[in-house]
Amino acid sequence: MAEPVCAQKAPYVVELDPGTYYWCACGKSADQPFCDGSHTGMGISPMQVEISEKTKVGLCGCKRTGNPPRCDGTHKSL
Repeated sequence: MAEPVCAQKAPYVVELDPGTYYWCACGKSADQPFCDGSHTGMGISPMQVEISEKTKVGLCGCKRTGNPPRCDGTHKSL
């Protein structure tokens, strides 16, 4: 499995409506923080995220969080 690319050293703070989303775990998506299929062949798959009510979340941008898909501050040590 390939190492994920650090898309940015900060979380993506987004307001999401209820629904299903796919968080980019590889870091290569042009549609950060969401998957656009760029992971193909990397051995890294996106993570499905279910949102039940409109909410603001901080999704990991460095792709190294210990609590995917949410940011846990790991980017501060990169």
